[in-house]
Amino acid sequence: MPEITSNIEFAHKVQEEGHHHEATSDRWKHRAGVAESVVLSIVAVATAWSGYQAAKWDAVSSQQYTLASLANDAAEAKSTLAGQDRLYDIVTFNGWVAARTAGNDKLAAIYQRRFRPEYGDAFEAWQKLDPFNNPSAPPGPVFMAEYHNANAEQARKLAQEARSYFAKGVSTRETGDSYVKVTVFLATVLFLTALSQRFEILGSRVAVIAVAFLLLVISAYWIVTLPRV
Repeated sequence: MPEITSNIEFAHKVQEEGHHHEATSDRWKHRAGVAESVVLSIVAVATAWSGYQAAKWDAVSSQQYTLASLANDAAEAKSTLAGQDRLYDIVTFNGWVAARTAGNDKLAAIYQRRFRPEYGDAFEAWQKLDPFNNPSAPPGPVFMAEYHNANAEQARKLAQEARSYFAKGVSTRETGDSYVKVTVFLATVLFLTALSQRFEILGSRVAVIAVAFLLLVISAYWIVTLPRV
């Protein structure tokens, strides 16, 4: 009889330990479930924000590329006008030289009156150097420091603006790509979190959640540090 009583007590003890173990296991499973819910909630918000920022930066990049294209077109137009201005200056100057060489002062005066104002300033500065008797004088007014071409200067300015807009477009596109990368990381977190729920073994489930949480922390760091629109 004492042996039977002892066996019964031992059985009860084993049963109680089993219930205790099951209760502890259930507690950890509950905590794992809570952790998964928290991760999923954060991922949902972070993914929405990352996608929004990626779309905004893509729009900014497209705008910068458009401005670069417009500035480049304007620069080419001004450059064409600058070339026409320079050609006009050379043609009228050659006509003036021919008339002066022929001794036709009246025709030379007509050509001189046809000079563009910008070219006229350089022409006067060139004449002061006595170019017909001074071999060291520049060959023509276009080689003088006083010679300016407003269209050429505007073309250079617009070309610089086009390069600046294009550089900004590249930079903003890279920022948008960074947000896309964050979205990919968050999708991986979502996949791992969903995968962890398929594991019956608590240790494996916790390990997968830990990896997902680590990726979530990295993604959150990128979202915080990346520029925002």
